Amino acid sequence: MKTIEFEHFRKMLTVKQAELSDGRSNRDAIAIETTADELDRIQQAQERDFAMGAIDRDSLRLREIRSALERINDGTFGMCLNCEEEIAAKRLAAVPWAALCIVCQEVAERAPSDFEDQGEQQLPRAA
Repeated sequence: MKTIEFEHFRKMLTVKQAELSDGRSNRDAIAIETTADELDRIQQAQERDFAMGAIDRDSLRLREIRSALERINDGTFGMCLNCEEEIAAKRLAAVPWAALCIVCQEVAERAPSDFEDQGEQQLPRAA
């Protein structure tokens, strides 16, 4: 991959990182408010659950983006962490924080219990 492409991805990832780092709007939605109306409490609980899910997704994406930026600095960006093959340019254009090629990602999604979640998914190597 060319230096120009690395810089393009670095800029794209840095912008997305800044967007996710400023996630204060979701945190406001998890504040617990007291109300006497049971329906209001139920609605607020559902809104909190939704906001907490959004915070979890944003947190995971932020970790993936930081990891991708580290791979750019290490010179390993664009290489699958499992099979060490090059990740397709189309995939990186759509998901610049991708750590796995599409084949390894599909395997990981079919059998998520086989992998430990350590910020990046590692697939067992084929024998």
